[in-house]
Amino acid sequence: MAADVAEQRLVDHHCHGLLLRAAGLADLEAMLTEGGPFPGGSVFDSGIGFAFRRLCPPVLGLPAFAPVADYVARRAELGVDEVGHAFLRACGLGALCVDTGFVPEPITPLASLEELAAVPAYEIVRLEAVAEAVTGVSADGFADAVRAMLAARCGSPHVVGLKSIAAYRTGLDLDPSRPSAASVAGAAGRYLASPGRIADPVLQRFLIWCGADLGLPVQFHVGYGDSDVDLHRCNPLLLTPLIRALPVPVMLLHNYPYHREAGYLAQVFPHVYVDLGLATHNVGVRSKAVLAEALELAPYGKVLYSSDAFGLPELYYLGATLFRRALSGVLEDVPIADASRIARLIGAENAERVYRLSNTR
Repeated sequence: MAADVAEQRLVDHHCHGLLLRAAGLADLEAMLTEGGPFPGGSVFDSGIGFAFRRLCPPVLGLPAFAPVADYVARRAELGVDEVGHAFLRACGLGALCVDTGFVPEPITPLASLEELAAVPAYEIVRLEAVAEAVTGVSADGFADAVRAMLAARCGSPHVVGLKSIAAYRTGLDLDPSRPSAASVAGAAGRYLASPGRIADPVLQRFLIWCGADLGLPVQFHVGYGDSDVDLHRCNPLLLTPLIRALPVPVMLLHNYPYHREAGYLAQVFPHVYVDLGLATHNVGVRSKAVLAEALELAPYGKVLYSSDAFGLPELYYLGATLFRRALSGVLEDVPIADASRIARLIGAENAERVYRLSNTR
């Protein structure tokens, strides 16, 4: 790993909280990938599984490729807080931008992540989570209630961006126009009659435009995800008309296997930014090849780092370590002074600029 990349503090611009409970073997198998365990095999027999077995045990004082049973025992011996502390401190982080809208079970809040990582933690507000928290309103009052709740959430200086998971709910082939009040009320009426997950394209467009009106960067989940996504509907090229219409930074997350398409969009639209997110560690030793493909077209000033880590602190560490190794490889033929500058841009400065972060070092 190049020294300038190894020493570069990383701003993880898309991540999540950690489990508050102990994680056993079944939890590691379930959370290590988007797919989870399967009959007759193990997630540890995969690219990310071998990366995990090579890189994670030494952080807890075990040899690389220690038996998984020994690793699980060592994890239990140290306890949740010590394991989280060890991995987050080993990442070399400068700041975290945390999506707080995905809480399938109790996870660490921002303050706890700040303490574990010893860096500032900022909030990314998930648009759908805000809208789904609105209750006790009529269809005609739904839009104003969502706007008010969203404005209140984003009034905090710790909130630096918003996120849409339209890819999971409707796909990314969205009409770019701002929906009319009447169409929003109609869609709200249908949703309120059977509340739960917002999966109406009109309401998705409404939420995205509400976010744009607040002037904050809007993140979009793109590409690879768990079995809830229809991957062919998650190609970032489907967002092209909406990208042309939106007046705020558009942050395309993950992007794999559409990372080349995302790189094209970052090249041709001045307000589009990209990362590889969880793909960086899910592809294991192939991370250098995938990052190189993403950087074929994307300007280096438009690329950010993220881990999309959730639940396991090991995912923070795998993301950071494999990203550093991949970036070192990509920059090996670049003059040293330029390589150091590009490492600063991609590792931290692009995120600091777009999200207007402060005190990240």
